[in-house]
Amino acid sequence: MTATTARRIARVRPISPAAEDEHFFVANDAPEFGSAAGTLWTVTSSPFPGSAANAGSPPRGGWEIGATVDEASFTFLAPSVPANVLGMAHNTGSAGRDLPPQAFHKATTSVVGPGDAIELRPGVGRVEPEAELTIVVGSKARGLTPGNARSAVLGYTIGNDVSARDLQVSDELWISAKSQDTFTPAGPWIVTDLTGEDLALGINHNGVDLRPASSADLGWRVEEILAYLTSFMTLHPGDLVLTGFPAESAPIVPGDTVTCHIAGIGQLTNPVVSAA
Repeated sequence: MTATTARRIARVRPISPAAEDEHFFVANDAPEFGSAAGTLWTVTSSPFPGSAANAGSPPRGGWEIGATVDEASFTFLAPSVPANVLGMAHNTGSAGRDLPPQAFHKATTSVVGPGDAIELRPGVGRVEPEAELTIVVGSKARGLTPGNARSAVLGYTIGNDVSARDLQVSDELWISAKSQDTFTPAGPWIVTDLTGEDLALGINHNGVDLRPASSADLGWRVEEILAYLTSFMTLHPGDLVLTGFPAESAPIVPGDTVTCHIAGIGQLTNPVVSAA
């Protein structure tokens, strides 16, 4: 996967030994993500100034700022610890513009990282994944306009808006449908310097590619979404905003594997299991 002049920033945890809450931020400027240089990362300071939740762990041997770490020495986590996780309702195509913009909250406790399991509890009904271009907010923002909204964007990641369809019908606020534990996989990294305007996106379900689409197919654009959200709330560094899903999905069940892919960013893969 390639991205011209784009920097990748990731939140990671050393494989061993590491405390459960230990995390560091690393950056990579290699244009070829899969190249040898693309697997060598530089430990960096937090890209979310002023966010206590996103402060890096105290340095450990080999993990000081500026140190080089190999991708084999760590695991990718969700790219941030957000104060807010938001999605856009009915933003699946141009027809969405026939309705006013409408957002929904997803619980921050629903966020998991690459490789973490999507857990389906008994009786949850039909559940579908949604591969969504996800805005990563880089600075505190309120009252943005379409003209200055991108100043608050650190970059983009992949978000999987896992949704329990039966519960969307019975719960008009969608809380139980969208906010279950593990229902927001995100990652594997943040890519800066992408416009987000025309990026191919889609889902691979158990090795089968479903019908893809483009972020250009969304009814409401990044700038409009951020202007709408910050008209009534403050966004904080590390917040995640899932923009919508115009492509094809399919029901998932325990034993499945879901890979969400977005051009210029990469792939986010998660297994599906039964909740304990």
